[in-house]
Amino acid sequence: MAFAGKWETETQEGYDAFCKLLGIPDDIIEKGRDYKLITEVTQDGNDFSWTQIYPTNAKVTNKFTIGKECDMETIGGKKFKATVSMDGGKLSVTFPNYHHTSEICGGKLVETSTAGSVVLKRTSKKL
Repeated sequence: MAFAGKWETETQEGYDAFCKLLGIPDDIIEKGRDYKLITEVTQDGNDFSWTQIYPTNAKVTNKFTIGKECDMETIGGKKFKATVSMDGGKLSVTFPNYHHTSEICGGKLVETSTAGSVVLKRTSKKL
C-alpha cells in the first residue's frame, strides 16, 4: 500500500521537452511548469484509483487492477486500453505516446514518462 495517499510535486525534469513532444500548446506548458500537481492514490490490494489534479483544476482519474486490461484516459481526454503491471514495487503502463512508471523511492513518489529519448521525471512528496 506504499502508493496510497496524497502527493504534491516537488521537482520535475524534462517537463518542457516532454510536453512539446506530446503537442501540448505553449500557453498550457507555461501554466503547468511550476504548478504543484496533486496526485491522490487509493490502493486496495491490486486495485488502484489514481487521480491527478492539473493547473486548470482539470482532474483525470484512472481506476485499474494490476495485470488486468482496463479503460484509461490521458489529460488530453484520449481514451485507451492498457494493462498496468507491477514489477519489484514499480508500476508500469504504456500510454498512447509514451511509457510511464511510478515507484516509491526514499518515501517519495517518483514518476518517469519516456517517449523515445525524451524523459519527464516528476518527484512528489507525501502530504
